[in-house]
Amino acid sequence: MDLGLTGKVALISGTGSQIGFGKGIALALAKEGCDIIGVDIDIDGAEKTAAEVKALGRRSLAFKVDVSNRAEVDAMVEQAIAEFGKIDILINNAGIGTPWRATIEVPREEMEKAINVNFFGQFNMVQAVAPHMISQKYGRIINFSGGGGGARDSAYSASKGAVDGWTKSIARDLGPLGVIVNLYLPGPGETGLPVGNVPPGMFEKVKTMNALKRLCTPDDVGQIIAFLVSDKNSYMIGQLTQSNI
Repeated sequence: MDLGLTGKVALISGTGSQIGFGKGIALALAKEGCDIIGVDIDIDGAEKTAAEVKALGRRSLAFKVDVSNRAEVDAMVEQAIAEFGKIDILINNAGIGTPWRATIEVPREEMEKAINVNFFGQFNMVQAVAPHMISQKYGRIINFSGGGGGARDSAYSASKGAVDGWTKSIARDLGPLGVIVNLYLPGPGETGLPVGNVPPGMFEKVKTMNALKRLCTPDDVGQIIAFLVSDKNSYMIGQLTQSNI
């Protein structure tokens, strides 16, 4: 199926990890014809991903950005639009994991960091990019959910829970202006985000619980996101697409 993405410009946060979902999304969209703007605090990794995008014949730039820093986000978006002329697609993939611990043991600074990166990072990116999408009367935004309120996962779940409710709200705000917003919750994967945060043996346990008996991969995520941001996905707005069961 031709998704009609040729010539679109996609801004993807969290493209630095070479085993992460962000890289999988960048390569999937590039194969569908998108030019890619990748951002990450890991600029070396983001540049490696950009090089792979270029090898596919698409344009790509990498920026070092802390998405929780609004000034850095604004400066990056301004430079990106100056270079590419537009941003059609925004993928808010960047995020951090938090250690699993009892709720009463979670330090306030840990909760604040999770919310600053996982929620305000997406908030900053949308506020910086959406005005340009509104002006062109076209845009596709995918925010990333997660957590789900599991035991001993309160900081991460709180930060992503904020994203869930906020996404439904902005989808209603932006939809009439030509900007389609949806929410995506990937299945657990060995991407680096949960490393050091989840108990030993957790991934093997997840495999046995999952209907497919395997973990989610960057390629799995890339293929789903490519469809979600395409015009083939013509009548879904403010909805959660979940890749684990």
